[in-house]
Amino acid sequence: MPAPPLVSILMPVRNEARYLQAALSSLFRQTLPQWELIAIDDGSTDATPEILAEAASADPRVRVLRLPGNGLVTALNAGLEVCRATLVARMDGDDICHPQRLARQIAFLDAHPDVGLVACGFRHFPRSTLKQGMIGYETWQNGLADHDLIMRDRFVESPFVHPSVMIRRSLLVQAGGYRASGWAEDYDLWLRLAEMGTRFARLHLPLFFWRDHPERATRTLDDYSVSAFRSCKAHYLLRSYLSGSDSVIIAGAGLEGRAWQRLLEMHGVRTSCWLDVDPRKVGRTLHGAPVVSPHDMPRTNGLRMIVAIGVRGAREQFRALGATLGLREGLDFVCVA
Repeated sequence: MPAPPLVSILMPVRNEARYLQAALSSLFRQTLPQWELIAIDDGSTDATPEILAEAASADPRVRVLRLPGNGLVTALNAGLEVCRATLVARMDGDDICHPQRLARQIAFLDAHPDVGLVACGFRHFPRSTLKQGMIGYETWQNGLADHDLIMRDRFVESPFVHPSVMIRRSLLVQAGGYRASGWAEDYDLWLRLAEMGTRFARLHLPLFFWRDHPERATRTLDDYSVSAFRSCKAHYLLRSYLSGSDSVIIAGAGLEGRAWQRLLEMHGVRTSCWLDVDPRKVGRTLHGAPVVSPHDMPRTNGLRMIVAIGVRGAREQFRALGATLGLREGLDFVCVA
């Protein structure tokens, strides 16, 4: 009887024939052989079923589930139910793993039993088509080098590329698996895990290669839109940092800050004042609240502050300014953009 796998690779696919063989090949090249692949074909109409069937017939580590097209969350949960290993690694059918990815992530989790989830460094490809925003996201995420930095920035953006993570299966089950909430299922999971007190980690080596193409889910599905991400952040902020608050200070009176004002107003949280450095805005009243310079900020008296400045580089500038004003991140303010 074959030994049980050390890790189950959870890979939902739908019409991935163009890239699937490259993704599978990167798994077959792994230096760690004790894995199983749970491939969930969610109603593909191209050659995906044939590619998976051929892989399964050639390698007993490949197990294929067929679903009629019920959506990503259903596919992920169906695959999770049949994962046999104590560790679960995510993978998508259009990406590529470094040959040492699984071995290194397993070794890290074995050496750090207090860590529930470990991601790895990643690189977008092909590089020639990347725009500045994606390069900036790659640099930002790879810079979240430890648990404290990941937790600090968890409301800025999704701190992990979903198919780059490895997680303890028991923790994933304890969190309730994946949920369809109207926003990205992976970001929702990270924030739930954070609420549970999960410790996160990241391997610095680029062990995962995230293919950029127009059909990628993050580019096509409404759940991955900017507004959906903002709603997800607000949902979990209202359960944690903003719990019990009926008013908030918003740093940033631009488009992003105003979008947050409207969203929080819908949840009964009004804006007490705005902070902004633009002299054209300071002194005005916006949606019934004054716009003031950070240096003239009134005493917060326990009021919460969110930093919603969408301009590139402004987040670090505010952190530096906040330090000079004696503001403590996580207590006096939280960055959401």
